[in-house]
Amino acid sequence: MPKIVSPQVEFSALLSEIKQATPEIFAANGGYLNLLEGRWQEPGEPRAFHSPIDGSEIGSLPMLKHDEALRAVRAAKAEAAAWGATDLQERRRRVQDCLNQLRPHVELVGKLLIWEIGKTYKLGFTDIDRAIEGVQWYIDNMEGLLGDRKPLGLVSNIASWNYPMSVLLHAVLVQVLAGNSVIAKTPTDGGFISLSLTFAIARRCGLPVTLVSGPGGELSDVLVKDPAVDCLSFVGGRYNGRNIADALSQNDKRYMLEMEGVNTYGIWDYSQWDSLADQLKKGYDYGKQRCTAYVRWVVERRLFPEFLETYTKAIGSLKIGNPTLVDQAGDPLPDLAFGPVINARQAEDLDRLFENASKTGAIPFYQGKLDDSLFLPGQDRSAYRAPRALVGLPRQSELYFKEPFGPIDSVVLVDRVEELVGEMNISNGALVTALGSDDEKWANRTSKELRAFKVGINKLRSRGDREEVFGGLGESWKGAFVGGKLLVEAVTQGSPGQPVLGNYPDAVLLPEHA
Repeated sequence: MPKIVSPQVEFSALLSEIKQATPEIFAANGGYLNLLEGRWQEPGEPRAFHSPIDGSEIGSLPMLKHDEALRAVRAAKAEAAAWGATDLQERRRRVQDCLNQLRPHVELVGKLLIWEIGKTYKLGFTDIDRAIEGVQWYIDNMEGLLGDRKPLGLVSNIASWNYPMSVLLHAVLVQVLAGNSVIAKTPTDGGFISLSLTFAIARRCGLPVTLVSGPGGELSDVLVKDPAVDCLSFVGGRYNGRNIADALSQNDKRYMLEMEGVNTYGIWDYSQWDSLADQLKKGYDYGKQRCTAYVRWVVERRLFPEFLETYTKAIGSLKIGNPTLVDQAGDPLPDLAFGPVINARQAEDLDRLFENASKTGAIPFYQGKLDDSLFLPGQDRSAYRAPRALVGLPRQSELYFKEPFGPIDSVVLVDRVEELVGEMNISNGALVTALGSDDEKWANRTSKELRAFKVGINKLRSRGDREEVFGGLGESWKGAFVGGKLLVEAVTQGSPGQPVLGNYPDAVLLPEHA
């Protein structure tokens, strides 16, 4: 049966809902504004934004230059003292009011994330739900988490596009709850519309939040180095993260820099193939566009036939398509594993990495195909890529040391445990890793040799939040650790001499990671 865009997610209807809910984020000509100096203003230099779903233009980023961003930083800093002196109960009341006003818009935000960053229907809702539920936990527990700690002042946030709600908005609201004023930069690859909606609601509730758009080259000096910024929270690639770490080395300010690493899953003395099949499918959420995606499989050579059979069957069952579609009877498509990657440029870069690996000697063993029935006839598919996988990746391949941030897996075969550990530690630090083995005692012992912050035994590990600490080792993370009490400690100051747990000079590692 022919497919159509679901009337429930048709973008023009969503745009009408945004204008009704938060008219202040728009200029008179319908363009988007920036939030600075406590009000929506400054349309900047509009840059057209195209949805990864079908290439259609769905708005324009209001790109600011250096001087406007500097005004935003200085005004945000001016709010810090009064807000930090505000009673905790009043801060809790206002953040709770923000959550209460966000909840009626959960469905709208979830649908916007489909168009802005290519989330599936389910994952779009999950992102905003996790943000709200997570912040609610901090509201309920903030007195015990905060104790007598004091806010740092102004916290600057630069985050990638993949989780604008559960990472960026969540962090911002917890930082505000802890007594800081906040400035955030919208990701240039997507999420600025949903963030504008949610920040407008936060500002209405009296929260000291600022939201700006602009090119990294213009805004980075201001949002990273300016003396008015007391703390920086960054989520992004290792190249930019290293540059920021270098820039901060001469500044006395708190920072949390979450960077990419090659997250690996090792298989040794293993027979739990049905369980692995489920993990393989789960690991493809959002096309592996996650900082905790497992993209490197280090497999005991004698087990490769079973791994190959399991992998091919599991990944072959995944559906990849346009997540906005229904058939003409109104029935939705089958559950999609993922839709497009973030844009056509990223899709082309994935092609380049795959071709480079093949030319340098890797052997492709899985190449999925897109199913025409999961797309509109003739629609732009330039951002869609099916899963692919290679085995025998040579060290001269770029992909050997790189996280692809998309649907490409690589498999490395090993014959000794020493090889397994070495290949799993290839990126000098990762956020997560996992070991699959029937001998769990061996796996737990061997896990101590792995350079990752979280290690799963026969299971995937995720970023986590609330009660669970999160961070990274080596080059995957610099700065204070976050999650639960440590997220609050990262953006507050305790008594003199009280250590801050993290991965940077003068910080203290958690005992299990020392």
